[in-house]
Amino acid sequence: MSSEFLRAELSTFADFGERTRVVSKDFEGTELPHYVNEFWTSKQRAAHSLHEVSYRACFKPQLPGFFIERLTRPGDTVYDPFMGRGTTVLEAALRDRIPLGNDINPLARILVAPRLHPPSLEEIAARLNELDWTAKEPLEEDLLTFYHPETLAEITALRHYLLQKEKLDHLDEWIRMVATNRLTGHSKGFFSVYTLPPNQAVSLASQRKINEKRAQIPPRREVAPIILKKSRSLLLKLEPLLEGHLWKRGREANLHTGAASKTPGIANESVDLVVTSPPFLNVVDYQGDNWLRCWFNGINANEVPISIHRRPDDWQEAMKEVFCELRRVLRSGGHVAFEVGEVNRGKLLMEELVVPAGLAAGLKPELIVINEQNFTKTANCWGVDNLGKGTNTNRIVLFTKP
Repeated sequence: MSSEFLRAELSTFADFGERTRVVSKDFEGTELPHYVNEFWTSKQRAAHSLHEVSYRACFKPQLPGFFIERLTRPGDTVYDPFMGRGTTVLEAALRDRIPLGNDINPLARILVAPRLHPPSLEEIAARLNELDWTAKEPLEEDLLTFYHPETLAEITALRHYLLQKEKLDHLDEWIRMVATNRLTGHSKGFFSVYTLPPNQAVSLASQRKINEKRAQIPPRREVAPIILKKSRSLLLKLEPLLEGHLWKRGREANLHTGAASKTPGIANESVDLVVTSPPFLNVVDYQGDNWLRCWFNGINANEVPISIHRRPDDWQEAMKEVFCELRRVLRSGGHVAFEVGEVNRGKLLMEELVVPAGLAAGLKPELIVINEQNFTKTANCWGVDNLGKGTNTNRIVLFTKP
């Protein structure tokens, strides 16, 4: 679908009962239409079960799915330079597109790659039964703040097995991915005592305060059954056709670890569509949130060069460098769907920084999609005036490469 046809569809879109509101705003002499509606459902369960891996500040699979279906064909290449938990990458493979991803955090590849070639539940159970859960390895005593001693011993045994093995096969990678996702959380489905939701690990000092306030001590959790239960949940919707797409496209997948502004491993003009969401201004501390996941995977979180930009000008300059690289890898006529947010309680709309950055890199801004859903406080009251106020919605700037 070309940008022109996409505009026409957005203008008449009414799948969820409301018609689209179309308003315009000027960006340094460039008049951009804004299409405001509920364009995809907010229900997580409507997405494929393989997506249900927690990660901080990730968007719902329906967002990349919306643009993948309209702006690519089966066999096209879909890229996310900030892939995080791999929502765009996985959704591309499920829809029979070639997945391409990059992230500066090595955790991203650990979370993404195994879900592009998922094993069977029987294979996972057999491998878990083969592992030596009684291996006597030194315990990190501080981590008893999160874990029962016997649970920590099992986590440590698994960690040692994964770090010492010369080459992990697809079963090891799957088990590592699930275990990484089950380290901390607020239910019996996690290895830890009650803590914050699983997309961020609190500090040891903060967890001690939580334990004291709730008068709780870490309960005994058995690691292998939790991994198997989560695996069953992830594989729940894996039907033969989708599994075929995953295995086929998973073999063609190309996942990189590095800065989004410098990806020499990606060929010129090899990408049909980019769908991504960059780190926002001074919002998420990815290093702090992932310190426990990094420990489990033998990664020094302090050595992962994640930048947190606190000044709008600095963030905009960083995004301009990313856009220059996206222009290089994008085919002529290809698209970039760049999901942005609002910071400072809506006082700064990030598209006001993104549009000039894209223009400076030689991309053409086409339109802005604002996905407004049931939980949005400002639902049903959008108009021209509201463009300056901000909402808690998805806001996507669409560019093309001339």
